[in-house]
Amino acid sequence: MVTILEINKKFKGLRWKLVSTYLLLVLLTILLINAFINESLRMNYVNEKKVSLLTQGNIIADRLSPFIPEINNDYINENVTDIVKKLSIELRSRVMVSDINGRILIDSYDTFQGQRLNKEELSLALLGKNVANQHYLEMYGRVMYVSVPIVSRGRILGAVFISSSLEEIFSTIKITMQKFMLLSFFGLAITAFISFVFADIISKPIEKLTEAVMRMAKGKFNQKVEVYGDDEISRLGRAFNLMTTKLDQVDKQRREFVGNVSHELRTPLSSIKILSESLIHQDHAPEELYKEFLKDIDSEVDRLNKIIDSLLYLVDLEKEAIDLDYQLTYVNYLIEKVINSLRPLADKKNIRINFVEKIKTQVMLDKFKIQQALINIISNAIKYTSENGQVDIELDVDKDNFIIKIKDTGIGIPEEELPFIFDRFYRVDKARDRKSGGTGLGLSITQQLIALHQGEIHVESVVNEGTTFYILLPLKATV
Repeated sequence: MVTILEINKKFKGLRWKLVSTYLLLVLLTILLINAFINESLRMNYVNEKKVSLLTQGNIIADRLSPFIPEINNDYINENVTDIVKKLSIELRSRVMVSDINGRILIDSYDTFQGQRLNKEELSLALLGKNVANQHYLEMYGRVMYVSVPIVSRGRILGAVFISSSLEEIFSTIKITMQKFMLLSFFGLAITAFISFVFADIISKPIEKLTEAVMRMAKGKFNQKVEVYGDDEISRLGRAFNLMTTKLDQVDKQRREFVGNVSHELRTPLSSIKILSESLIHQDHAPEELYKEFLKDIDSEVDRLNKIIDSLLYLVDLEKEAIDLDYQLTYVNYLIEKVINSLRPLADKKNIRINFVEKIKTQVMLDKFKIQQALINIISNAIKYTSENGQVDIELDVDKDNFIIKIKDTGIGIPEEELPFIFDRFYRVDKARDRKSGGTGLGLSITQQLIALHQGEIHVESVVNEGTTFYILLPLKATV
């Protein structure tokens, strides 16, 4: 039963659909060609026969026209009869000669002699017309009737009537078509073989691709298919390999993200649990200790809320569920406002913040979201710059964008880490960053906010020398 189902499945596959389609098209073409050739042969042979009989009929009429007025003379009648019978044998046809009244004077088969022959062709010939028509007789099959007038000095004396069988012609056509059909089906067999080979070439990569997709459906994203050539199927294979690579990367990022989220949420929860259990197991703890522990718990709750808020905000950004509130904003003032809000943090480490305004500009943007992005970048610059360091902020413009450059003299980022700094929860120094209370989501949120404004963010960094961020935002935003 399983074998039957497998065979049935194969015959429903793409290979058999392609082969059957090719064969159907070729078969229809062969049938059309055969029908055309058959009809062409029939018309050519019949027309040739018609022309030949009409020519012979006219020749006979010309030869007999001098003898018709004296046809009742026995000697002349005998000579004319002899001529007609010889021509009948040469033409392999029945030849009859009639007078002006349609009475048969001479019949090469000696059957209708002396009788009137009621044939349309004979009647028309006696009116001066050359006539040739096909007929089907139950006893003799297909025949052609040809009749031409016998004319002498402009006067119609009678007519020549020829009856010739067409069965030999149709038999010849039938034999020819049988040979052609045999050749056609031989060609069809060759076509079937070639079609199967080519269908196999086309269907096998698709079958392998389908198998790989089925494995992907089971969660195995690291699938690859072999790609040869440069046709549509090979390009599909390359696109599939690229897709699986991306999906595999996304799956790894998802697992890392879940792991990081779990760790980030577990850390404050673990701290809260330890602190609360410590209080529970101390029967006579002093009030100061309660306050200290509750303060630590409150701090961990704030950290937990910060992580959750950042995650929810990032989800909204990725769903494009956040609308931008475009307002005409004085960018210079916005940057100064961010610097002033972060200056206390810089003063604690004696870090100088310098703002160089190469231009003064007003543009349409969501100032609160750009302010949030600038806070994330500048606060990181302050956080990772050593005491007595420096953070330089520069506002400039090019043809289409205004550029905010933020450069610090901090610890820098290794070159191999730069492509990943905008990933969620990614940290260059995980231990230090967790100690400083970071969530690892700030740069990811910043990149999303800038992308929503049709802008770009780039980074350059040298270890132990510092990091430079470039924020490019369009001067003319698409609102």
